[in-house]
Amino acid sequence: MSKDKDLNKEEETLKDNLEETIEEAIDEVEEQEEKEENKEELSETEKLKEEVQKEKDKFLRLFAEFENYKRRTSKERVELFKTASQEVMLAMLPVLDDFDRALKEIEKTEDKNLLKGVELIHNKFRETLKNKGLEPMNVKQGDTFDADLHEAVTQIPAPDKKLKGKIVDVVESGYTLGEKIIRYPKVVTGK
Repeated sequence: MSKDKDLNKEEETLKDNLEETIEEAIDEVEEQEEKEENKEELSETEKLKEEVQKEKDKFLRLFAEFENYKRRTSKERVELFKTASQEVMLAMLPVLDDFDRALKEIEKTEDKNLLKGVELIHNKFRETLKNKGLEPMNVKQGDTFDADLHEAVTQIPAPDKKLKGKIVDVVESGYTLGEKIIRYPKVVTGK
């Protein structure tokens, strides 16, 4: 419901911007007309040609503005549809994390049937989320830390000289939905 309201608000804002742009274009044309009236008298034919040219120009500007408006709104709609499931995905990420932790603990037990059943459910859950556009970010130990892509939880002395300024451990996985990062990976960096 709130998405519809947000979409309606965005459309109203865009319509208001379009109306303002149209009014500005009309004002510019009127100002030009006033300036030209003050010029010396032109022949009737020349006046009509100029008037037709002004109207053509005005029409082309309005048409271009409208085309830009249509393009902009359709692009925004496509973006909205791509990320419409973002809230649901964000709500499912803690469940996925718990599932990963449970799977690691079940691997320690000797009950292979339980492990196999949980792995099947886990894989099905991951594939379902993947089909809806959720992708895990591939971050591993030794990768270079990038503040734009990673969230540093803490910094510890590097266990190896090669890990200075690099990622030492991944605390929580990051995910993208489409091309947008919806959860940044939480990492530990070496100093």
